[in-house]
Amino acid sequence: MNLQKEQGLRANEAKTLVLGANGRIGQALQVFAPQGMCWQARGLCTQAQQAPEDWHICAPLKERGALKRAAHGCDQILCLAGVVPGRGKEVRDNQSLALTAVEAAAEAGCRRVLLTSSAAVYGAASGRLCEDQALTPLHPYGQAKAEMEQAAQARGQDLGVEVCSLRIGNVAGFDAILGGWKPGFSLDHFADGQSPRRSYIGVKTLAETLQQILACSDLPMALNLAQPGAVAMADLLRAADLPFESKPAPKSAIPDVAFDLSALERCLGGAVPMADAKTLVAEWRLFCDKSQIL
Repeated sequence: MNLQKEQGLRANEAKTLVLGANGRIGQALQVFAPQGMCWQARGLCTQAQQAPEDWHICAPLKERGALKRAAHGCDQILCLAGVVPGRGKEVRDNQSLALTAVEAAAEAGCRRVLLTSSAAVYGAASGRLCEDQALTPLHPYGQAKAEMEQAAQARGQDLGVEVCSLRIGNVAGFDAILGGWKPGFSLDHFADGQSPRRSYIGVKTLAETLQQILACSDLPMALNLAQPGAVAMADLLRAADLPFESKPAPKSAIPDVAFDLSALERCLGGAVPMADAKTLVAEWRLFCDKSQIL
């Protein structure tokens, strides 16, 4: 058997094709939970040089034939590719990427596509956010993600492909608080002196939980993904020993927003570990250390 054919067979032994593998979540999967994956990216990276047979280098929106070939033999596609605000790209491209992933799955015979969505689809809703509540996004990014979910679900139903949108909470270290910290950083505080509290998940826990989700035979159309227990942003910065200033929160600020994780726990057959500021920081630092030596 020639080398090229052997490499192609090895790549297709993986059950999940990960789109956007060079992004931060994709890198976390490579570091902490790489089993059963093959990878797509727009360009080479250090990890790709270590295992080139498991990598497919193509631009999904421009090279749909290459994407179909990459998905051939896979059971499902995890679409991490996407556009976030402030990167100079159109956030509505998220919908195009999702639809492309669903169409590639149908053409390649994959049964399922998992999309990365966001808590932004819930808008200003407070309390415990549940997957079956009405989506009320306020800003263009949240609106784009909500439209992406709806369009992909409709296309999946037309093509016979299951679609699950993963609404991922704040990832400690990939967020605007811990990851976006700079000298002189300031944080809102409310009348009770507390900082905003949000659903968080650690980098390592996210990768391992994603791998568990991928192993589930049945998934709902949408799934909240975080760790239980809202984390105060001030506690996160203190755990990382990062100084910050406080400023009064505007009237529009929401003190406490947390995911309802009942559906996630049912899918996984058990509880996800409670979020703890020190552990979240430790996982982020471990990721930084490991990703630098790969």
